[in-house]
Formats: sequence, structure tokens, C-alpha cells
Amino acid sequence: MQPLSPFSPPEPRTEDGVVCWRDAIVASPEGFRPLTLDLFRPAAATGACPLIIWIHGGAWLSGTNKRESPELAPARIGDRIIAAGYALARVTYRLSGEAVFPAQLHDVKAAVRWLRHHAEPLGLDPDRFAVWGESAGGHLAALVALTGTAGSPDAVQAGVLWYAPSNLLSMDAQNHPQSPLDHNAPESPESRLIGGPVQLLPEEAATASPVTYATAAAPPLLLVHGDDDRVVPDGQTRELHELLESLGAPVELEIVPGADHCFTGGDLTPLVADGLEFLGRSLPG
Repeated sequence: MQPLSPFSPPEPRTEDGVVCWRDAIVASPEGFRPLTLDLFRPAAATGACPLIIWIHGGAWLSGTNKRESPELAPARIGDRIIAAGYALARVTYRLSGEAVFPAQLHDVKAAVRWLRHHAEPLGLDPDRFAVWGESAGGHLAALVALTGTAGSPDAVQAGVLWYAPSNLLSMDAQNHPQSPLDHNAPESPESRLIGGPVQLLPEEAATASPVTYATAAAPPLLLVHGDDDRVVPDGQTRELHELLESLGAPVELEIVPGADHCFTGGDLTPLVADGLEFLGRSLPG
């Protein structure tokens, strides 16, 4: 087990009815930039809040925890999460140009441990942590959910996975007929994540694939994907759902007709509502 972060939370500020801790340092991997997160909690909360940990996408190559991707921004996901009574943590992780897998997973787990360690002063319920990720962030959310052991400091109790890669070895075979991407190419995002061509590094690819860690003990997961996704094939979500379902794990699947990556061509508003409703009935308590 990795040690708990020695870093303390910064002083909070209250903005528009929300208590904010910005750029909190959760870890400082040797030779790399410090890892930070932004935490938001409803100022009106009278008790410990359940927490949603948002993990951004960007093909593991780019992205920021400061905002959702442009395609998702109109849905005001963060505002809706906080309005529903949740605290929201937006985490960072090393990108594939900085470090190969499993650095990204270690970084997100470090954030989960830091949040749980400081749960009391931050006003968080340590028994009600959920992950919510999109694309590459959904992949990391799946890994956090599936590799956490119940009761461990980096475990989460539920997750929402949006259009997430689940098996790097099957991505290209499942590709959309009109996708311009070759997921097996040496410079593909998946190959860059693991440090070499996917099909030439099957062990590394499997280690980085959520399907490898599927068990009946998985926490409740909601898997959502557009059936016209030309970046991450919807077969990735169907494959993980079928596997978890066969194991008897608590998993739900939502396919969005006509939606491309980032749900382009679909309606985001009900999808956010679906995620919040799922977490509302899946988190304990």
C-alpha cells in the first residue's frame, strides 16, 4: 500500500454558496509535477456530504480538471452535482507524455486516499465515495472502482463510466466502420498509454484494461455509451457490461442512440440526471 499523502488541505473559500478548496496538493511523485485537485462542497450542507470524484478525459494525452470538455460544458455537470447535495472533487493525473501506465491509476488512487484521510475536516462522508469519468477518465474510473478492495483507503462505493475504454486489446476489432482511428498503431493514445504498440505488448495492455479486474465484488456501476461513437467503440462498454453481468456484479447499461463520442448528437441533460439518480440509490446510507 502506498503511504498517505503528507499534504494538508489549503484554506477554503466560499464562492456563490459553495465552499472551495482549489489546487490542493495530494501527492508529489519524484521527478514530476505535484498532483492537485479542486474540491467543492455545498456551503449549506449540515452534515458530511457524499463525494463524486470527477476524472477528466483527453485520450490520456491532454485535458484539465478545471472544466469539462467543450462538448460537455453546456450540461453544467459540476453545478448539477453540487446542487444535488454532493461534494465534487476534480482530480489530476500524469498524462501519457509524462509517464506510462500505471502512473495514471496510482495518481487517481492517491487523490482518493487523500480525500478519505481528510474527510472529516473537509466535510465528506468517507463511506460514500463515487467516481465519475468520461472517455480516458472513464477508463481510470473503471480501474479505480474495480481494483479497490472494500474497506481500503482507495476504494469507492459506486461509479458512473461514460464511453470508457475497457479492453485495449479488443478496441480496434470493435471499431466503428467510419472511425479514422487505428487503436493498435504505435502512436495511438492506447499505445502511448502503455509505452508501445498495443498488440505487441499484450501483458501491458491487459494490465491497463478494466476487464482484467472484473469480479462479482465490483461496486455498483452505471455504464453509458453512444452507439455511434467513432472514438471509443461502444463495444467496449458492452463488453465490460456483459462480463460484469455474467459475474453477478451490480452493473447497469445505458446505450444512447445516435450519439457519437462525448454524446455528440444526444441529449446530455437526462444523462446527467440518470447518473445522479443511479448514485443516489447505489451509494450506501
